[in-house]
Amino acid sequence: MIITEILARNARMYGKETALVEREPEKRSRREITWNHFKEDADTLACALAMAGVSKGDKVVQLMTNCLEWLPVYFGILSSGAVAVPLNFRFTGEDIALCCDIAEAKVFIFGPEFVERIAKIKGSLDKTVGTYIFYGPKEACPDFAIHASLFVEKAQARAPKVDLFLRDDAAIYFTSGTTGTPKATLLNHRNLEFACYLENRHHNQTHEDNFLCIPPLYHTGAKMHWFGNFIVGAKAVILKGVTSEWILEAVSEEKVTIVWLLVPWALDILFAIESGEVKLKNYELDQWRLMHIGAQPVPPSLIKEWLNVFPHHQYDTNYGLTESTGPGCVHLGLGNLHKVGSIGKPGFDWEYAIVDAERNPVPQGSPGELMVRGPGMMQEYYKNAQATQETLINGWLATGDVAKVDEDGFIWLVDRKKDVIITGGENIYPVEIEDFLQAHPDVADAAVIGVPSLRLGELPAAVVKLKPGRELTKEQLAEYCQELPRYKRPRRFFFGDVPRNPTGKIEKPKLRKQYAGIEKSFRV
Repeated sequence: MIITEILARNARMYGKETALVEREPEKRSRREITWNHFKEDADTLACALAMAGVSKGDKVVQLMTNCLEWLPVYFGILSSGAVAVPLNFRFTGEDIALCCDIAEAKVFIFGPEFVERIAKIKGSLDKTVGTYIFYGPKEACPDFAIHASLFVEKAQARAPKVDLFLRDDAAIYFTSGTTGTPKATLLNHRNLEFACYLENRHHNQTHEDNFLCIPPLYHTGAKMHWFGNFIVGAKAVILKGVTSEWILEAVSEEKVTIVWLLVPWALDILFAIESGEVKLKNYELDQWRLMHIGAQPVPPSLIKEWLNVFPHHQYDTNYGLTESTGPGCVHLGLGNLHKVGSIGKPGFDWEYAIVDAERNPVPQGSPGELMVRGPGMMQEYYKNAQATQETLINGWLATGDVAKVDEDGFIWLVDRKKDVIITGGENIYPVEIEDFLQAHPDVADAAVIGVPSLRLGELPAAVVKLKPGRELTKEQLAEYCQELPRYKRPRRFFFGDVPRNPTGKIEKPKLRKQYAGIEKSFRV
């Protein structure tokens, strides 16, 4: 079923019920819309886009921070028959121009946060973009754009009649770019439909569930987790702004049952509880049944502590890629707490293989590249035949992640292929060391990168962020790391922030640029 048809069904069945809630604690603001309102807004935009000349297959860029309008705009684009192109709101103007050029964007929909950024690159965007639509205060609408209220003024709340099929192109998502230039991942309507069933199959959402959405909606992770609620017409809450207190307030006041967190947010909540900054007795949390994490490796020590604090919670780890239509091609699964640290087993209707450089299966327990295959596989990297050929191989998706499988069939993520540190001919996988460091009671976050060594090629160096109010010396960290095999012990320690992108992945290129050149070579 095309996901726009799922929206229509929700409106028919649950029209007067609340579909989406937006909370912005900093402004003490709360808004909500019903399923009827959701569908009407989407259909009205779809009609207006058609009136403006948008045809099936045209590309419409969406650059907005999380807000109540985000999902109705996305569904409006899809309902028009156009291909939705959500962009990372952290992209620079140069990145935005590049993405629009690749996508051949015809229409550009944006929020108030991006006026200045777009104005600087508009000359470049005008090569393909003919219409700019502004969602925000009327007085803030720039001269080069039309305000959304005026754009839809003459449109009817009825989507144009466009024949959509599951194999039709639906969306282009640009990869996060943590290992290089973002690539345009093309998904079809079958991919989006399957993501709905996959998420619901994994986490058993019912119409009574309520999902708290915190991560950015432009990313497949947040939206595809919401899809599990969407397919049963269940409510969701969009939280603008992230603090431990705001998360717990939203869960308590909105009666949220499911929360998808990133590692830093889960750590912040635990720190706030431990320090007494947050007191659980002030919140109603009994209905909160599931906390799950994805988008990055999860330290087992974090989950152990989480379940000490929230013993009634179900827990799941979700692994996925933009190229697999987001999370779930591998997941831990509810009830597998004895395997915390593993990313789990293949998700519903997915299969996997772990292979060597020649694409041959490796022995059980040996590291190799993780390959996956299932209905969520992207169609291609749009306009990038070489990258597509390197990633889609004989019907399999090469993830670029190094993994191994244990005797029970659980997959353990070792690291990104591009992040492997080779020291004296030995492969070092930073995630192993990062997990070890994050188990230290004074460490809030850690990242391990390779720094140049004249003798050994590379050496592991650790960037460590301490918990608030804690003190730790480099010598104490070095002593703590004596438990690691000698070649895996970090040879340099740096104290500082660990930069992560909006989906929680460590931005290793930034760290390499900042720290790898501090000492050009280490004579060890």
